[in-house]
Parts: sequence; C-alpha cells; structure tokens
Amino acid sequence: MKRILITGGAGFIGSHLCSFLYEKGFDIICIDNLITGTKDNIAHILEEKNFEFIQHDVTKYIDIGGKLDYVLHFASPSSPIDYAKFPIQTLKVGSIGTHNALGVAKAKEAKFLLASTSEVYGDPTVHPQPESYWGNVNNIGPRGVYDESKRFAEAITMAYHNTHGLDVKIARIFNTYGPKMRKSDGRAIPTFIEQAINNKPLTVFGDGSQTRSFCYISDMIGGLYKLMNSDMNSPVNIGNPDELTIIGLTEKIIKLTGSKSKIEFKKLPVDDPRTRRPDISLAIKKLGWRATVGLEDGLKKSIEGFKGNEGR
Repeated sequence: MKRILITGGAGFIGSHLCSFLYEKGFDIICIDNLITGTKDNIAHILEEKNFEFIQHDVTKYIDIGGKLDYVLHFASPSSPIDYAKFPIQTLKVGSIGTHNALGVAKAKEAKFLLASTSEVYGDPTVHPQPESYWGNVNNIGPRGVYDESKRFAEAITMAYHNTHGLDVKIARIFNTYGPKMRKSDGRAIPTFIEQAINNKPLTVFGDGSQTRSFCYISDMIGGLYKLMNSDMNSPVNIGNPDELTIIGLTEKIIKLTGSKSKIEFKKLPVDDPRTRRPDISLAIKKLGWRATVGLEDGLKKSIEGFKGNEGR
C-alpha cells in the first residue's frame, strides 16, 4: 500500500484529494493547522483505519514515522480574503512550510508534488498563460504575499530537484470550484451562489468585463492524479480553458438558482487580474488530461452542495 502525506488536507482541494486517494487504496496522513481548513471536510474518513489526521503547522518541524511514497504539499491560505487576513502565515507556509515538506520528501525518498497557482502569472500580459510565461506580479501589492509565496515555493522545489535529484511535480492550479468550498471563501463562485440562494445582490468588482476560467473539482483532482504519476518535473497548468466574463458568470448563477438577485457593482481591488485562462497544451500532450465537466453542470452540482450545507 502506497503511503501519502498531504499537507493542507482539510482544505477544499486537499480534502477532495484525501477522499480520492483513500478510495484508490492509499494510506493517507493528512496534516492541517485548520486556520482555513476544517475537519468537517474529512469527517467521512476521519476514523478509517488507513487515514490519519494530524493537526500541525507545517512551518514547524514535520516528524513522520515510517516510509512515505509521496508528499503532496497543499497547505496555504488560497483566497484573497484569507491571505489578506493571514499575510505573514501565507508567506511562511509558502517558504518555510515548503522547505519543511521538501525536507520530509528528501528524507523519505518520496515523490513531491507542489500545489502552485495561476497567481504566479499575476495580472498577465500574455493570454492565455503558458508555463513559459514568467508573469506580471506586483510583489509589494496586496496579492503579493500569496503570489510571491508560491513563486518562491516553485523556486525551492526546483532547487531540490536540481540539487538533490528529488522527483518533483509542480501543479499550477487555476480557479477551481465545487462542493466543500467555504461560503465565506470570498472567491467568485461560492460568493455568487451564496448571495443568489439568499436573493441578495451579487457583488461584482469593476464592470464585470474581466474574465476567468473555472475548473470543476473532479476534473482538477483527475489532473493532479495524472501529474502525480507522471515523469514531469517542470510546472504544468491544470485548469479549464473555457473562459467567460464575471458578468456572464453572475447571469448563469442567477438563472440556475432561480434567484431574484440583482447585480451590485463595487470598486475593483488593486492588482485584480483582468484575464485568467490556462494554456493546457502541456497537460494534454504530457498527461493526456483535459477538463470534461462543463460550467453549467459543475455549477448545478455546486449549488446542490451549498443548499445541502456542503459549503460553510
């Protein structure tokens, strides 16, 4: 049985990954300090024989007994609300936390997968964004704490690969959504769904012409699993390239929820990206992966999850 350490395993993507890999027959160790995650996300497997939860801050020394085959590093606040609230913790988990996770992987001779982000591209001047694009990031802006923590995490991950020969994978994760997202997450889809369900105004920042691409959680997990088992060591974009405006997204959510909500416009935040769309040519070529869940189907499942209190 393969044994996997997942940091940030009680978060949104991390908990789905825990569930998926547990069902695949892996022995799972989940670490999370619960500042943005919750044990509710893993409650269905929390008491299972081959699943262990450890409440721990990965910026502190990580001590795991026995062998490990994989270390999957997903620990980090990941929404603008979270990293505005926890800027120092965000920087520390991307730097010290990644260093500690890499140290475990090196000591155990385990494969290492870093959950990086499309935010390494900042407010892109190249569209769509390929892995070869170096980005347009304001390192001292309000989003810089997250952007630069992940850019550093990628740099140290590649340094471990080049210096120590560690088998590493780097997933540049684009906007992902689905059940188990927090209602207070602050990102577009959970915010709009929660507002629409309660017939509150949908708050759109700017004029709503900015574009995003949204990947349903099951597609994301499938892409991560393929990357985890690949021979790729350089970064790979994982996301859905279907692009739409924020206004277009609000219209879809209002229609699908049958909401009476109106749209309320607010000032665009500093450094908010105007466009965001992955070039997934590398994922298609090297992983044989592409997203298959359409936005409407994914939104329906997400709305059902929120109504069933799978969001919090």
